Amino acid sequence: MGDFSSQTISHIDREFIAELLGKGERLDGRAFNEYRDIQIEANVVPAKAEGSAMVQLGDTSVVAGVKVLVGEPYPDSPDEGVIMVTAEMSPIASPLFELGPPKEDAIELARIVDRGVRESQMVDAKALCIEEGKKVYMVFADVYPLEYDGNLIDASSIAVNVALLTTKFPEMKLEEKELIATGEIKSLPVTNIAVEHTVVKIGKHLILDPVLKEEFVQDCRLTMAIDEKDNFTALQKGGGTGAMSLSLIEEAMDMALDAGKIIREKIDASVKAIK
Repeated sequence: MGDFSSQTISHIDREFIAELLGKGERLDGRAFNEYRDIQIEANVVPAKAEGSAMVQLGDTSVVAGVKVLVGEPYPDSPDEGVIMVTAEMSPIASPLFELGPPKEDAIELARIVDRGVRESQMVDAKALCIEEGKKVYMVFADVYPLEYDGNLIDASSIAVNVALLTTKFPEMKLEEKELIATGEIKSLPVTNIAVEHTVVKIGKHLILDPVLKEEFVQDCRLTMAIDEKDNFTALQKGGGTGAMSLSLIEEAMDMALDAGKIIREKIDASVKAIK
């Protein structure tokens, strides 16, 4: 995620990666436009979350858990519920992460994944309203990296998608200013599925789903959220100050589009597996 590269990778490694890319090769033998092996398991912490998922992307793994609470709406959107993504990076996932309050990298990860959910209007916020101006459902998706070997963004995006898709929670209603459970169990009003895909630029080369050592030498990254209709719903550049030409951006978008279909199929299969 962050700019750890100056302390964690040698000039020899940098030159080796650059030479490999020049030959059309990568450290782990993948094609430039190929994801690592992806394993998705839904409903991994049913006792602690209304929806959850674990995603393993090569040697990167994350868990996402969804909690649904009832609260008051924001004043400027009295008829809409709240959807928010947070992230917590623990040293258990990587020695690069430190204990304590959320650092810049955790905040950035949460913001990028959150933007993919919001800009895609994945969850119908108006359908989360219990009573306008008084009570709404508040949906919190929390991301916890378990192991970090690059590309936490895509792994977290996939995990959050699956966790939201499989969330079940008790329906509530407001009667005489009191919240009462109706006895019904609801699913989240998911109206769109948009997954984020990250392409990084190293020199003149673009590669999808970077491992950690590739992240260390990247000039910059482009993360793209793509929905079921192949619409680009959010784009986020980061990971360095390097520039990307319009032609490279178009190339990155094509790579993400091709990969998106495979990821959505895996998400669908994981959700169906628990139904």
